[in-house]
Amino acid sequence: MDQSGVLLWVKAEPFIVGALQVPPPSKFSLHYLRKIATYVRIRATEGAYPRLYWSTWRHIACGKLQLAKDLAWLYFEVFDSLSVRTPEKRLEWSEILSNCMSEDEVEKQRNQLSVDTLQFLLFLYIQQLNKVSLRTSLIGEEWPSPRSRSQSPDLTEKSNCHNKNWNDYSHQAFVSDHLSDLLELLLDPEQLTASFHSTHSSLVSREAVVALSFLIEGTVSTARKIYPLHELALWQPLHAESGFSKISKTFSFHKLEAWLRACLTGNPFGTSACLKSGKKLAWAHQVEGTTKRAKIACNTHMAPRMHRMVVMSQVYKQTLAKSSDTLVGSHVKIHRCNESFIYLLSPLRSVTIEKCRNSTFVLGPIETALHLHSCDNVKVIAVCHRLSISSTTGCIFHILSPTRPLILSGNQRVTFAPFHTHYPMLEDHMARTGLATVPNYWNNPMVVCRENSDTSVFQLLPPSEFYIFIIPFEMEGDTTEIPGGLPSAYQKALSQREQKIQIWQKTVKEARLTKDQRKQFQVLVENKFYEWLINTGHRQQLDSLVPPAAGSK
Repeated sequence: MDQSGVLLWVKAEPFIVGALQVPPPSKFSLHYLRKIATYVRIRATEGAYPRLYWSTWRHIACGKLQLAKDLAWLYFEVFDSLSVRTPEKRLEWSEILSNCMSEDEVEKQRNQLSVDTLQFLLFLYIQQLNKVSLRTSLIGEEWPSPRSRSQSPDLTEKSNCHNKNWNDYSHQAFVSDHLSDLLELLLDPEQLTASFHSTHSSLVSREAVVALSFLIEGTVSTARKIYPLHELALWQPLHAESGFSKISKTFSFHKLEAWLRACLTGNPFGTSACLKSGKKLAWAHQVEGTTKRAKIACNTHMAPRMHRMVVMSQVYKQTLAKSSDTLVGSHVKIHRCNESFIYLLSPLRSVTIEKCRNSTFVLGPIETALHLHSCDNVKVIAVCHRLSISSTTGCIFHILSPTRPLILSGNQRVTFAPFHTHYPMLEDHMARTGLATVPNYWNNPMVVCRENSDTSVFQLLPPSEFYIFIIPFEMEGDTTEIPGGLPSAYQKALSQREQKIQIWQKTVKEARLTKDQRKQFQVLVENKFYEWLINTGHRQQLDSLVPPAAGSK
């Protein structure tokens, strides 16, 4: 460790939220990214550098890399969703889009958007995280994995952590292994050889190191404060080590790289640290006796706002409910939960649900990404910025989302349905995460996978099978109905059913049964209802809601 006691680590969020869990287009290889890096510098005046405008990226992606426009927009938009922006700004953008009457108008609005060019190049490069390499897939240790049903209970076990997006060892290894490439991508073209490599005298600009703060941050000795990488690299006492020259206002490539390597360490706010030293969560509602195996850890007691994490594993036959400050703005990972009902009713930063079966998840608004991997027969109810799914079977998604749901590889029998519930704080939480009710693309998914673009993997829920979902907890708040209402076909199906109930009640009333007949009739109806509860599996859902004697709500 160097004298100054600087610790640097790789940030989790760009990988958790930013690395799409699908092998990247082959045109995102280093060879092409180097070409793009030079191209944008040459075209700086044409909206390419230091800010890259959507129209320029569309030209590069569709014209030079031969990507479909939808895919070009997807990567641009995912990166943009990572940028720090106020909820008001996000809501304003939703409003602009919802007022567009045509594709052309949408395009005109998008043309005004730009992203940081150098950070966007780094973002495209880290898509290689989920690249399937032949060598490692032969050895095993590669994502996406064959559906292993191994019941290994340990979350921290590296070999079992197929989800590299959540594995901070993978993030650190990825950045360490590719550090020279990442730095070379950020170099001005005149600092590179003809084959795009650095030389011993290459100089790195301040802008490049600022861009690298997208991936790396750190602290000085045991200070509690976290700094972006460039602030530490530019700090006077560190100039000799980081290789910064005050005269040229640049860094020596080799000194900078050596300093980064010397200081890189494990992320103190990553998943592994959370599991090792995280606190166990207390739940507002849980049935006793079945929590033996459940592991629930969070780092919110020690992590700064942007680094909050909650990991839940092995919840079995439980109903868990939580709405609290601990969850606000957290990255949540739910892993190996079976036959459970989990309610997380707070504004969340991201949610990953992995290897879960036969369960229902009701989630507060999710500011960035909701991702499901390797789940069977799961129902998810959420308002989210983006939904993506891989290797799922027979899952139903009741969502409200301003972006198209992404169907990645390995899914079967996916059903999309309109968002169909509410809780008192919902609209307040939506405002805090910058999520509006329009535009809403719940019914227009995008199939993003190499194997095929077969649209038969998904269906929209038939209105005849549609029911409202009731959240059975009392809370303070003003929301009393489903935000944005329901699509008319679904609203109509509900109204027709409502009518049938009224006709039935009228019929019973007009039958003028005697007191005894009424009693007999009620017993018959209750028996039928009980049979239905058992046959549909709803019995467990109701039983698990009976509050413990303490009378918690």
